[in-house]
Amino acid sequence: MSEGTALAGLWRYRGFAAAEVARQFRAKYHGSALGVSWTLLNPLATILIYTLVFSQLMGARLPALDSPFAYATYVCAGLLTWGLLQDVLTRSVGLFIGYANLIKKVAFPTSTLLAIAVLTALLDFGLIFGVFLLLLAVTGSLPGLVLAALLPLLALQLALAMGLGLLIAVLNVFFRDLGHITAIALRLWFWLTPIVYPVTILPDWVRFWVQCLNPMAPLVDGYQRILLLHEWPQWSSLWLPAIAATAAIWSALTLYRTRAGEIVDEL
Repeated sequence: MSEGTALAGLWRYRGFAAAEVARQFRAKYHGSALGVSWTLLNPLATILIYTLVFSQLMGARLPALDSPFAYATYVCAGLLTWGLLQDVLTRSVGLFIGYANLIKKVAFPTSTLLAIAVLTALLDFGLIFGVFLLLLAVTGSLPGLVLAALLPLLALQLALAMGLGLLIAVLNVFFRDLGHITAIALRLWFWLTPIVYPVTILPDWVRFWVQCLNPMAPLVDGYQRILLLHEWPQWSSLWLPAIAATAAIWSALTLYRTRAGEIVDEL
């Protein structure tokens, strides 16, 4: 699956991808009294819990800010960013298995399946992030021009998520325990990322490894700088997620190309 083939397949089946994203979105809230509101309520409840539990403990350790919403903004920026990555990877676990009948019957491009997972996660993210930006505007805390820096951060994060997602989707065909392993790994990865705590509270040696080995740390820091401090991200720190995304995409494509026939047999 070359990049050109993947893009051609995605364009050919764009109608199916759009319909499938819409179907999954409707099915997720079918029969629910609150419907799409759950997309907002679940992350808001998590944010509220972290804010109530940690605001006094961590708030004083943030950069000197007078706003009573400073810690809540800090947590929101990190949790919503993390939530997008987690959603893509969680959806990717059973990606090939869930569409096994389709894959076995027709020459269906896997790029379309990955696009469905990413677009569905991105739709949920867009809803809750839009509400977050609206709340920032209401409280007079909306950043100005630096808000444009969210786009390259988001693109880099999606590249990382897609590379890891495809890698997980392929491996899970052969190792069905990978779903459980992924869930545990995501929990560990979350707490190793400065989301609900500032990186400055970590010992120097731990901070060094977090900043040098965790590709999500500089991405989350970039979001937090934009949304809380109204500053441009530290562009020089994004080398790590850029390398990680490139390595993940290359590894995933290589693995898929060498195992494409076996994937169909396993399914």
